[in-house]
Amino acid sequence: MKIFVKAKPNSKVESIKKLSETNFEICVKEPPVKGRANAAIIEALAKHFGVSLSKVRLISGFASRQKVIEIEK
Repeated sequence: MKIFVKAKPNSKVESIKKLSETNFEICVKEPPVKGRANAAIIEALAKHFGVSLSKVRLISGFASRQKVIEIEK
């Protein structure tokens, strides 16, 4: 399943907000430095969907706030 994520790094509170069936807004505390925010987003999504970290893959948007992420069930 592919989902579209709007990332908000450097947030005070970590949260996942479902905007529609495939669109999410994710706030993480990590800064967007050396992929730390991307790693935190992947970890949050894995926990949210109840899958392991290896099942969550960032497809595009490595340096953008708009990301496409694939989740294997």
